[in-house]
Amino acid sequence: MRERKTLKDLLVEAKDASELMVDLAYASVFFGDDDIANEVLRLREELSDVIVELRTVAVLAARSREDAEGIAGVLHMASAIDKIVDAAEDIARVTLKDLGVPQELRLDLRHADEIVIRARVRDESELVGKSLEDVELPLECGMWVIAIRRDVSWIFGPEGDEVIRANDVLFAQGPEDGVDALRALAGAPALNVISPAASSLTGLDRAVDLLVEMKNASEVAVGLAYSAILLRDAGLASEVSHIEDATDEMMHELERWVLRSVKEGTEPDRLRGLLHLAFASERIADAAQEMTRLIEDDEHPHPIIREALAEADEVIVSGTAQHGSVAIGRTLGDLKLRTELGMEILAIQRGGRGLYRPRKTVHLAEADRLLALGPEDGVAEMLTLLGDTAELEAYVDDDDE
Repeated sequence: MRERKTLKDLLVEAKDASELMVDLAYASVFFGDDDIANEVLRLREELSDVIVELRTVAVLAARSREDAEGIAGVLHMASAIDKIVDAAEDIARVTLKDLGVPQELRLDLRHADEIVIRARVRDESELVGKSLEDVELPLECGMWVIAIRRDVSWIFGPEGDEVIRANDVLFAQGPEDGVDALRALAGAPALNVISPAASSLTGLDRAVDLLVEMKNASEVAVGLAYSAILLRDAGLASEVSHIEDATDEMMHELERWVLRSVKEGTEPDRLRGLLHLAFASERIADAAQEMTRLIEDDEHPHPIIREALAEADEVIVSGTAQHGSVAIGRTLGDLKLRTELGMEILAIQRGGRGLYRPRKTVHLAEADRLLALGPEDGVAEMLTLLGDTAELEAYVDDDDE
């Protein structure tokens, strides 16, 4: 008889799988890869069962009115995650139905600082029989394995002692120039990613830029929403609300540029996929904002929710580049926040505007406020680089409590 999973286990699985689905769905668009898109549909089918069981276990766990009020929050989370999953499936179907994705979009998204790829480990691969820690993929090719599919089971966020087997399907995230290096190690053929050619800006180019920004913003919103609930942080919840408002505005502006690009001569069929992707990104941001309602009016999320979200070993931190900081004028790549400190910059707030998932070529300016995700032991170093002594002192005081 199959062992019944706990409410916490189901919530962790739903969260991890939904985040992976979004990453893979966009990757399927970047590469025009039906295999990656089908992985999304495979995950969707499995996750439907997980969410049904999550709701069932939650209802059965309520034995009093007080229990029911707490469990309502779990059901609220399940509903929001389900909406993210639906949006990810819609993104993948853009690839499978060949809904007219402009090549400009594939090139722009593909050449982000970090992308997600899929590679099946062949029998002859040198990775077979070695642990993730042994092969040191981040050092070898700059890629992090974020999940492994082994037959029909999934391993999300695999530990370093996880041993790679033949026919494992690795899902990894990292820089573009690490894609073919990882595929070579796995024994898979190269993708031969082509660099984009320079061109004059058109209405279509502007629509594509907006969609990239919407994608980045919606992904950041989800990460911030989970952290806001875990930390019961109204400030982070407010950030999510601002992002959701921004994606609405970007959607309206994107529609205008799409109409202008048609006027400029772009075939309407080339734009169907663009609009589908924009609507899906907007829905992901909406679902993120829906999650944060759990902490509105000073409500306390059910302990199970906080325990599930606390499974991650990463924290959200913000810091501002101060006058005289060594970070000012340098690029994110120069500062090596990701490679040396493990801190991923989710957003930079500058002059009342947010730059989401900024690329490593972005130069920091005085008063830039950074939102970052990473391990606790990287927080103090990042704040020191920014010269943000106030946040550093507050962080140290919180850590001592």
